[in-house]
Amino acid sequence: MSLDPAQVSRELANSLRPAAAPIAIRFLADAPEGVPVFAEDDGGGPPVAAGCVFWMHAGQRTFATKPADHANCSVGSYTHGLVSLGEAAGQGDVAALVDAGWVAESDLAQVPAMAEKPGAIVYGPLAESPDVPDVVFLRLNAKGAMVLKDAWPQARTEGKPQCHIIPIAARHGEVAMSLGCMVSRVRTGMGNDEMTAAIPGHRLVEVVDALTRARAADEAVAAYAAQDMTATGTAPGNA
Repeated sequence: MSLDPAQVSRELANSLRPAAAPIAIRFLADAPEGVPVFAEDDGGGPPVAAGCVFWMHAGQRTFATKPADHANCSVGSYTHGLVSLGEAAGQGDVAALVDAGWVAESDLAQVPAMAEKPGAIVYGPLAESPDVPDVVFLRLNAKGAMVLKDAWPQARTEGKPQCHIIPIAARHGEVAMSLGCMVSRVRTGMGNDEMTAAIPGHRLVEVVDALTRARAADEAVAAYAAQDMTATGTAPGNA
């Protein structure tokens, strides 16, 4: 299949049943003309608690963000290439995470990050993307993650911080899933049953094709399992 963002979005939704519409993330030198910048609060400061909160808005509309819009979370600012490792490590929010024992300061150097600082990061529904995005981001449940892993066995499964799957996909070209992190879950309000995935834009067609094949196989084995239970008179485990 060719890369039609609207069609790809439908295929991802049909295969993975995400909790929200697939979103496109683009790292750009400047905000594109005609794309609104995410509204600032009345005080002129960052409009959200962390950059990951933009994921929750991007399923409904397309918008651009400036580097300062991500400033409330130093870890996310680092993974997105907006500040250096040294700048992030010196901030109070990172010190609080280290003091709590949530992460060791030495761990930060191992966290993937974008190589170049973008002038703008644009978020929005994949179906509305004007071109191939750097990353497609998905909120999945366990079954959706299972299907994606079956289709793409080399997908990485990561933990905290949740946002580092973005540079894994955008910079390193790998499909990655995250079990999430407590900081992001609190700030985004993401459901307890959700995890996330990031797909490099240039691999979208390959991943969707693989998902189509995996879905056919899953449907075949699901039909077999159902028939087998009927034939043997057994009940599901949660009956």
